[in-house]
Amino acid sequence: MEIKFDPLRRFIKIKSLSSICMVVAAIAALVVSNTNLHTYYEQFLELEFLIGFSRFHLSKSVLHWINDGLMTIFFFVIGLEIKREFLIGELSSARKAILPIFAAIGGMIFPIAIFFLMNSGKEGTHGWGITMATDIAFSLGILGILGKKVPFGLTIFLAAFAIIDDLGAVLVIAVFYSSLIYWHLVAIAFVLLIGLSLLSVKNFYSRYIYIPVGLVIWLLFLESGIHPTIAGVLFAFTIPSHRRKRLIEVIGKGKNALNELSQLIGQKVVEFKHHKTAINILDNITSEIQSPLQHLQNKLGTMVSFLIIPLFAFANSGINFIGDEGAFTPLSVSIAVSLVFGKIIGISLFSWLAIKLKIAVLPKNVDFRQIFGLSCLGGFGFTMSIFISNLSYESVHLQDSAKLGILIGSLVAGVSGYLVIRYSLKKSTLPGNSR
Repeated sequence: MEIKFDPLRRFIKIKSLSSICMVVAAIAALVVSNTNLHTYYEQFLELEFLIGFSRFHLSKSVLHWINDGLMTIFFFVIGLEIKREFLIGELSSARKAILPIFAAIGGMIFPIAIFFLMNSGKEGTHGWGITMATDIAFSLGILGILGKKVPFGLTIFLAAFAIIDDLGAVLVIAVFYSSLIYWHLVAIAFVLLIGLSLLSVKNFYSRYIYIPVGLVIWLLFLESGIHPTIAGVLFAFTIPSHRRKRLIEVIGKGKNALNELSQLIGQKVVEFKHHKTAINILDNITSEIQSPLQHLQNKLGTMVSFLIIPLFAFANSGINFIGDEGAFTPLSVSIAVSLVFGKIIGISLFSWLAIKLKIAVLPKNVDFRQIFGLSCLGGFGFTMSIFISNLSYESVHLQDSAKLGILIGSLVAGVSGYLVIRYSLKKSTLPGNSR
């Protein structure tokens, strides 16, 4: 009997579909940035937006609200995904986790090494972190184009090592891309995080406690000098994975509500006036038995994939090619080369080593040709790479050069990964090549 990975399948489907929205948003940004609309585009991103009241308020540009505010929700969902994978997913045991961990480590080390080799003593060296991340939505989207021929084990492997990549990028942002740090604010934030973690251990969750405290933690990180998106990841780790309520109690309430509604069998109209309580009980049962972690991931995942990330792509992909200084520079070349060749070498080499050393095994129905194709896809570094480029460079010219390199490298990675995996799938279906 086939085992269904429903939460993982839903996650993969959402990520794959969201990649289409990101492509449309990125193309739209490139179009408006290189037409007469570019002035309005820049004015929109620089528009000041105030939240608060007279004595206490935050005033930031639309671009900053997207990158420091909305992207915190994105990182919060990333944190939920990481926690779930380590608890019950593909990273929950050493046997499952060792191959994607090796692949992710290789996929971070080699792009950074190539970037340093190509940029030694040159402008833009501080942007080394740009090359280390894999965009999970785009890479899963490309696998989705290949259809049902793709072994599910290959998709799981990609999702697992991309999530580890994200964790590595988060750590790099926290350590290397934060400004002057006010440690007393960080200390207060960690006291609050520890308090929420203690509630999580007891499986206690109330949005009336978690949401206000989470906003305070975000504000403390914002003012501390550590990028506030890190607060989103740390806050996610405090969300309980189980409900405190006993399942037998919920089932009992559900049975009583169903018994009450069963009296209406045969009637054409449900009389809500007399049975409103029973209907409300049934409506609330899902939220009572579903874990807060899974509930928040389901609720926020769609919004992040189809609203926040496309909005981020639109706000940050506007590269102006018609200005006095061309966006295409040696920095663009080094980033593109590092993304493509660094990921190919790092992911495939470290995966091969893990298998040859017999500390890991290939996923079911997957051969090494497909792993090589997946290592090509690993160079698709759109969302996290652009995010780190914004943190790395204050100069708009350097940012545009970096983003152009990311777009070129991601395009090459996506096309090459698609072609290699498509060819490997055809070869694996030939007589004598089936597993």
